[in-house]
Amino acid sequence: MMDWTTSHYRYLARQLSRHTLLYTEMVTTGALIHGDTARFLRHDEAEYPLALQLGGSDAGELAHCARLAEQYGFDEVNLNVGCPSDRVQNNMIGACLMGHPDKVAEGVRAMIEATDLPVTVKHRIGIDGRESWDDLCEFVEKVAAAGCRTFIVHARIAILEGLSPKENRDIPPLKYDWVYRLKAKYPHLEMIINGGIKTFDECHGHLRHTDGVMLGREAYHNPWLLAGVDPEFFGQAAPVETRHQALRATLPFIQSELDRGVFLTHMSRHLLGLFHGQPGGRRFRRYISENAHKPGAGLEVIETALEKVREPVSPEIAEA
Repeated sequence: MMDWTTSHYRYLARQLSRHTLLYTEMVTTGALIHGDTARFLRHDEAEYPLALQLGGSDAGELAHCARLAEQYGFDEVNLNVGCPSDRVQNNMIGACLMGHPDKVAEGVRAMIEATDLPVTVKHRIGIDGRESWDDLCEFVEKVAAAGCRTFIVHARIAILEGLSPKENRDIPPLKYDWVYRLKAKYPHLEMIINGGIKTFDECHGHLRHTDGVMLGREAYHNPWLLAGVDPEFFGQAAPVETRHQALRATLPFIQSELDRGVFLTHMSRHLLGLFHGQPGGRRFRRYISENAHKPGAGLEVIETALEKVREPVSPEIAEA
């Protein structure tokens, strides 16, 4: 979800669900230590609960970044051992670490010693060359022995030689039953399932066998899905009743970012899926895409785009 789950997307997501645990895009330890730390870790308090997702393999650097996560107010620090990008493979980051469970365990141990925050690991069920059930169990057992208690499992292997990152999201078959088996074999560990999940019915099915569900691309491309999470899974009322309300709730935040010098197009691209499947949704997306990049573009672009989609009329008004 690099370049997707930025603070600008997460602010919108939080208007739709108060209880969903949100994750940052993956940030490498090198970027945090040697780059603009404050920029990478900047977020709004409205985004809580919020987890920082790290990419890295050096135990000392991971420990340092875990301390930063606590210092900056995150609720969890997560180590990504699932990203199949060539860019991260070359730096011993992401899914290639599935082939080095001892190194992952060393990093997790260092992070746990460095912070009081929960330390979690997101991973695949294997990689090419290490894709057996026994390999997966060895990985989980070694990382659990280092102190990790929560595993977020993308139920596909990653094929690092021969498939692009995009192909790795679709081509390797999903094996949800492997995640179910992990939970059955290690009932004391929290197992959260991820990969290709799109509907609440699917979520309920997975929750019969696992402790939680992570939604990725579906929650980004169709963010309104999140508006049903609080009533469906937490027994709480949804924060908003309409997409228009959700978007209007983000406008003060967008304006504050504009005042900070952030270009509208950097924020508006995360809004494009909000009216997915709705009458006027295509006009909404087109107007933003054609105008948000223009010099000086501001809230008027969003407000005009909103006029392209009809706001639902309440039953009381309709009756009158």
